Amino acid sequence: MEQIRSFDQLLQEMQTAPSRRVAVAAGHDPHTLQAAAMAAEKQIADITLVGNKERIEQLCTELSINESLFHIVDERNDMEAGAKAREMVLNKTADVLMKGILSTDNYMRLILDKEKGLLPAGAVLSHVTVMEIPEYVRTHNKLLFVTDVAIIPAPDLAAKIKMVKYAVGVAQSFGVAEPKVAMLSFSEKVMPKNVSSTDACVISKMGERGQLGKCIVEGPLALDVAISEEDCRIKGLKSSINGDADVLVFHCLEASNSFYKACTHFGHTLLAGCVVGAKAPCILTSRADSEKAKLCAIALGCRQCR
Repeated sequence: MEQIRSFDQLLQEMQTAPSRRVAVAAGHDPHTLQAAAMAAEKQIADITLVGNKERIEQLCTELSINESLFHIVDERNDMEAGAKAREMVLNKTADVLMKGILSTDNYMRLILDKEKGLLPAGAVLSHVTVMEIPEYVRTHNKLLFVTDVAIIPAPDLAAKIKMVKYAVGVAQSFGVAEPKVAMLSFSEKVMPKNVSSTDACVISKMGERGQLGKCIVEGPLALDVAISEEDCRIKGLKSSINGDADVLVFHCLEASNSFYKACTHFGHTLLAGCVVGAKAPCILTSRADSEKAKLCAIALGCRQCR
């Protein structure tokens, strides 16, 4: 499989892949509607909008969108709309769940509901973000996979192991045959009293012994030596990743979310995010994300159905 190195390449490839069925929970906001329309037009996905039908029709008129591109299930209550979209996934009349105007908290409640949710017994949910950072594309000619920027506040060792496996799986779905995974800390030196450092050591050794699948895992690494060969050379660091990471695994949500938002606002980064570990891919975007970002997220979610 040829490695996908940009979102434009992903969108092009998904137009010729089997179309997947996406159920949008509370799909009556402009950016979601525009992204869904583009996905339907490009035959990336068969879209069902569960939400306020009157508002959807009004937006279609205002945005010059052909409403026949969608199936519409009328539900004015946002949480009820989410529950109906989730039910479609559980009943296998949809392959992917997508967040519309719902808040992230409410969307996650739908997924995590103990009786009707999408979390398999004993599983851990995580989040993988695919980032097209212009400078990283210029220097490395590839996308960057980042975890976890949205769900797990302070992952323990077991959760980090799951995060690595999920992120590796997503990277491999993009054709990265042997992803290079950087376990991030504040320094590449091992600090026995620092949890981010010691967890990174354990997971790195697991990767070395083949316990995490086909990937290269190294840590602890500071961010600079994870993404810059020159910084490795300057610091005299001998590294199996050598500044060429495919996957960044953060120690805590504060660090990862700050990185994600800094890249978005200062680095003009295009990104797409997806909840992994559930019974089906669950697209998780910010309500403020652009229609292009949401379109890429739809393509990402559909890609995980392969």
